[in-house]
Amino acid sequence: MSLNSVTLLGRLTKDPELRYTQSETPVTFFALAVDRGYQSGGSERKVDFVDCVAWRKTAEFVSKYFRKGQMMALHGSLQSRKWQDRDGNNRVSWEVVADSVYFGGDRKNEGTSYGGVNVSAPEFEELDDSSGELPF
Repeated sequence: MSLNSVTLLGRLTKDPELRYTQSETPVTFFALAVDRGYQSGGSERKVDFVDCVAWRKTAEFVSKYFRKGQMMALHGSLQSRKWQDRDGNNRVSWEVVADSVYFGGDRKNEGTSYGGVNVSAPEFEELDDSSGELPF
């Protein structure tokens, strides 16, 4: 078990866009809007916007099946990146590197949305076992 472990549940703030590094490694950057677990004295619940990155197969999966507004569950690790802005100032960015992502459901629709296609729960019917031939 890693000491650097992050688990988030939130909604995508925009459609993820798949890109490739110079060595042709798939990568996608996205942000999750994550509700805080508390709210103070009747005020509106606060939301944090968390920058995330996914690499390789996870990046391809995210860009193919997730869209803006969809709920995503994510497990990964926190990392910092040091860089210089256009004026030469040193900056630090924090982001969550996604190791695993999962569909979090969609409250807007009755079914769940996978890649823009709504999938409803299947209809079940009762089987007639009057012949006694069913194995269960």
